[in-house]
Amino acid sequence: MVRGLYTAYTGMLNQQNRLDTITNNLANSSTTGYKREGTTVQAFDDMFMTKLKDGSEGYVDRRVGTVSLGVKIGENYTDYSQGSVRITDAPFDLAIGGKGFFTISYTNKLGQDYTMYTRDGSFALTKEGNLVTKDGDFVQGANGNIVLSTTADIKIDENGNIYEDGTIVDKLLITDFEDYNYLEKFGENLYRPVDGAETKDGDYTIQQGFLEMSNVNVISEMVEMIAITRNYEANQKMIQSTDSTLEQTVKLGAL
Repeated sequence: MVRGLYTAYTGMLNQQNRLDTITNNLANSSTTGYKREGTTVQAFDDMFMTKLKDGSEGYVDRRVGTVSLGVKIGENYTDYSQGSVRITDAPFDLAIGGKGFFTISYTNKLGQDYTMYTRDGSFALTKEGNLVTKDGDFVQGANGNIVLSTTADIKIDENGNIYEDGTIVDKLLITDFEDYNYLEKFGENLYRPVDGAETKDGDYTIQQGFLEMSNVNVISEMVEMIAITRNYEANQKMIQSTDSTLEQTVKLGAL
């Protein structure tokens, strides 16, 4: 009976983790460049209970059976598939078609600079001519921070070359990675590499005046949320049923 309680508890814990992930996806369904997250689960391997330091067994460890302990939470993963593209016609809204990330110089509250990566191309030009993200971080080009004229006609071709009044002045620094498992999320839609990450040239095209939207399918997420709720309720009822049975057993034992 106690084992049943624990098994149902692990099921509820797993469903709660899935629900947290889905609600985060739904909250970011309109976030530009956001990539949805998913969850995995793992069944416990057969585990052996062992009697330890039991005098009745001559203090010899003895295996007394196998126990299945339900389910445990696996790893979360990120779906990097391409999101839909929306037309904005804004000159500094950029979308990447294919593989790769915009390279960003991110500054934290302590003034420390880090290189981050994003698919969110909703950029703006400051009065000083710096191309920045919506959070004010500098967009990187082949020559470092991209600095442009505030009065020139800016065009960006599909290769990421940046032109001022028809003259090329810089190129977007688009970075791709050999294995996206070596990227971790930072905030809503920034990514930072971890140890072992290897960069490579991206296979991409740049679209000026477009934005890549999130790849979250709201309907699918809502359907999955309903299924999770039902599974959670089923485990909850199992705990209530087991608890009621144990209560009856205790009462009968007291007679």
